[in-house]
Amino acid sequence: MCQRPRDLTRQQLKELKLQFDQHDFSEISLRTAVRETTNQDIAATIIGYIRHVALNDPLIAYEERVKHAMTKILASRSWTQPQRKWLERIGKQFEKEVIVVKEELDRGQFKDHGGFARLNKVFNGTLAEILKEISDAVWQAAA
Repeated sequence: MCQRPRDLTRQQLKELKLQFDQHDFSEISLRTAVRETTNQDIAATIIGYIRHVALNDPLIAYEERVKHAMTKILASRSWTQPQRKWLERIGKQFEKEVIVVKEELDRGQFKDHGGFARLNKVFNGTLAEILKEISDAVWQAAA
């Protein structure tokens, strides 16, 4: 979680949240504790709170992390219009789900448009790497 949060699986994240909840460490209680100690109300994820304490990583609202990451990814190279459109949709999925992997793109709106296989073609076979880049950018320390 501290070194490579992108490598967490959805199941591992659910198990972690369950363990925290069993000890009354929900995201809401963590948010309250941070607000009471820092006078800041930050809606971070459990990963964000742990990284903040363990690595002194800046405590930034998760949605802000995703927006910053997507701005960085969109500016990183010249994307086609369809690629930009899909990156924006993928960014919105990252805002909803802390972990976005190949399987996530085979559901919902993505499945309706051909899922991961179709989107991977739009990105010339590099979509898995792009997902990793986005995840890494989300958790990079703020400058």
